[in-house]
Amino acid sequence: MTPRTSSAAWVRGTTDMMAAEGLPVAELCREAGIDLAALQQPHARVEVDRISQLWELAVARSGKTDLGLCPQLTARYGNVDVVGYALASGPNLLVGFQHLTRHMAVISDCTAFELTHEARGYWFSIEHIGGTRPVPRQRVEYALLTLFTLCGWLTRRELKPLAVELSTPPPSPGSEARYEKAFGALPRFAQPASRILLADADMLVDIPTHNPSLWAMHEQLVETELDHLGQSLASTRVRAEVARILHKGEPRRDDIAARLNMTDRTLQRRLQAESATYQQLLDDTRCELARKYLADPRRNLTEVADLLGFADQSNMFRACKRWFGMPPGQYRAQLQQAGGVASS
Repeated sequence: MTPRTSSAAWVRGTTDMMAAEGLPVAELCREAGIDLAALQQPHARVEVDRISQLWELAVARSGKTDLGLCPQLTARYGNVDVVGYALASGPNLLVGFQHLTRHMAVISDCTAFELTHEARGYWFSIEHIGGTRPVPRQRVEYALLTLFTLCGWLTRRELKPLAVELSTPPPSPGSEARYEKAFGALPRFAQPASRILLADADMLVDIPTHNPSLWAMHEQLVETELDHLGQSLASTRVRAEVARILHKGEPRRDDIAARLNMTDRTLQRRLQAESATYQQLLDDTRCELARKYLADPRRNLTEVADLLGFADQSNMFRACKRWFGMPPGQYRAQLQQAGGVASS
C-alpha cells in the first residue's frame, strides 16, 4: 500500500507554529527525517509517521504537553492552502464541509473527516489513519482546533460549540481550563472520536466572502489536485468510506456504493477497471486501521475488534495472524518494544 501523506503546506504551517513557540525546527525536522527545504515545493508530501515523530520530538523538546493548543496559533499557522480558498468562496460551512469529506485528502490523506447530523446540529470529526506510530495527542488536538478556528474565520463569527469530544485521554489536573478556553467548551476526553458539534444556524450562516465564480474555480483546482494524488480512483474512495464507517460493523459493497452515490454494479465495474476487488480493499483498510488501534494501549482487544467491524475476536485473531504473522496481543507488544508509546 502507498504510504499516506500530508501536504507540504500543512506541514510547513505546523513547523512555522513550532518555530513561533521557540523550537529549533531545522533540528527537529532533521531528526524526524523531514526535508525542511522541500516543504517549499507546491506538490511535496510528507509521510504520516514522520509527522507524528516531529510532534513527539517537539513536545519532548518544549516540555509542553499542550503544544499547539492555542486558537491564535491555529488561526495563523493552520495552512489548508487551496482547500481553504474553496471553503472561503463557498456559500456556508455545511456545503463546504460536505465537500471536505473528499477534499481533506488534499490536505492529508491520513486524516479522515466526517460530517454527521443529529437533532442538535452537525458533528464534524477527524481521525488519523495509516501510520505505524501512535499519533501524539497534540497532533490530534491541533488539527481539530485548526478546523474549529477556521469555522470562525470563514463565518466572521465567534462560534460557541454545543459539545466537544476528544479521543485523547484526560490531561493532567489543572489543564482543563486551557482546553475550555481553546475550544470554547470543556471537552469530554477519552471518547470514541475527536469531534465538535455546531448548531444548524452556525453551519448554515452565509459566508461573507462567498463568490460563485471563485468557488467554481477553487473547487476545480481541488479536484485537479485530487486527480493528481490518485484520490479520484474508485478504489481510493472505497477505502476512505470503509474507514469512516467500519466501526459500525462490516459494510457491504452496496452500502459503500450508496455512500459514493453510485449503483453497486457501477462500483463493481469501476473496481474491476482498476484491477481491484471490494473484499481486498476492505481487508487492506482493516489491516491499516489494525496497526493504528493496536498501537494504542488504551484500547483493549475487544474494542479493537469492534472498531474493525469484526463480529467477534476470533475473526480478528485469524486476520492478525494472516496480516502480521502473529496474534494481536503479540503484535501490540512488538509495536511497543520497537517504537515505544507516544507521550500522552
